[in-house]
Amino acid sequence: MTTLGAQRPGAPLFDNASRGYDALLVLSFGGPEGMDDVMPFLENVTRGRNITRERLEEVAEHYAHFGGVSPINAQNRALIAALERELADHGIDLPIYFGNRNWHPLLQDTIESMRTDGVRNFLLFVTSAYSSYSSCRQYREDVSRALDALGEREMRFDKIRVFFNHPGFVEPMAQLVHIALQSLPRDRRNAAEVIFTAHSIPVSMAKSCAYERQLREVSRLVAELSGAARHRLAWQSRSGPPQVPWLEPDILDELDRLHASRAEDVIVVPIGFISDHLEVLFDLDVEAQRRANELGMNMIRVATVGTDPVFVAMIRELIEERLQENPERRFLGELGPGHDVCPVDCCQLGERRAISHPVPEPATA
Repeated sequence: MTTLGAQRPGAPLFDNASRGYDALLVLSFGGPEGMDDVMPFLENVTRGRNITRERLEEVAEHYAHFGGVSPINAQNRALIAALERELADHGIDLPIYFGNRNWHPLLQDTIESMRTDGVRNFLLFVTSAYSSYSSCRQYREDVSRALDALGEREMRFDKIRVFFNHPGFVEPMAQLVHIALQSLPRDRRNAAEVIFTAHSIPVSMAKSCAYERQLREVSRLVAELSGAARHRLAWQSRSGPPQVPWLEPDILDELDRLHASRAEDVIVVPIGFISDHLEVLFDLDVEAQRRANELGMNMIRVATVGTDPVFVAMIRELIEERLQENPERRFLGELGPGHDVCPVDCCQLGERRAISHPVPEPATA
């Protein structure tokens, strides 16, 4: 199989050479853009997992709440447009291609177009800030598999490092949380509970990666910068059989606990995501908001970073890191910068998850 862009055993974790690239590939999960797309999309997501038709139809019903349209593709196109402007403004001539794992534009089609256009060396930007099988390694495997399917042996790629603790991600999120806190009456701000959320993953998968540790660190950083007096991390979008342990507590259970402790105000921050795609909209704006309303709690849901100019500038900075020799790698906190080159054994799969509600979008991107 074509290389995953992973290092040899014992090789450095950072690439300090200056390199040239022909293109940038933005790679994401994908989502349907109409009701006719929903079932074929779900079949792509669950291929090989022996999921019943009945279960797929149940999940499809969640997409019906939004007309069968996941906003993720439109959000990625908006991010790409903003990044194209950012690169042009800084004199970086790097065409951007867009591919998805599960829906059009499909990754293999995109890579075929890149090859036709003469691309041989490209940078890979994955729409997730964190390290895990689903949010990093699987995307590298996807690219390698697509290259193999095309019989391509000359193209090579490098993945841009994870950015959970980069100031360009942390600071815009902290500003959004600060604005939410300021919207509360002054005498209620210190008592407000800030709940950071991210996509849950199986415990077995979490043990083989830094995903949970990274999320706890970024939650701490954002809480401190925003001035939040109280914060906690909860999980959303759990799927799979109940006998397989996943990271807990679930956001709905956490709302129940906070209600029992007489909390009045909760600020929910989807820190595990970079855009307001369907999973954020359904799990938080529908299910969590419904639970908060039932409990009589005031819930504010903070937006994701989206196309914030500081975040877009961060992506440009991460690209520049790979173009420069011995680059500065900015980060906040205690964990250090994410590595440029992935160890060959990093972020193993663990237990394979099964589909639940709604189909996972990248939290994992």
